[in-house]
Amino acid sequence: MCLGIPGRIVEVWDESGTRMAHVAFPGETRKVCLAYLPDLGVDDYTMVHAGFALTRLDKESALLTLDVMREYELIDDTVTGCDTMTCCSGRTEGAR
Repeated sequence: MCLGIPGRIVEVWDESGTRMAHVAFPGETRKVCLAYLPDLGVDDYTMVHAGFALTRLDKESALLTLDVMREYELIDDTVTGCDTMTCCSGRTEGAR
C-alpha cells in the first residue's frame, strides 16, 4: 500500500505533447505527469501516485492532511529544512 502525500504545483509545461508539472512536497519537489488531470495549474494541490497526478485537492484539505501526517510523524519535513508552509502552501514561514 502506498502513502499519498499532498503537493502543490509550482510549475507547469508541455513536454512532447504531454502536460507536466513540478510539484512541491514536504522536503522535495518532483516532476509529475498531468495527463489524467490536464486542467491542473500552478498553486493547485494534488495527490500523486507513480509520477501521475490522480486527484485534485482543495488547499484546506491538503494543508489539514499535511498537518495530520506531521502530527502522527508520517512525514518529517524538518530533515531537509523544508517548511511545508513555504514549500507546499506558498505562504510565508510560520503563517497558519
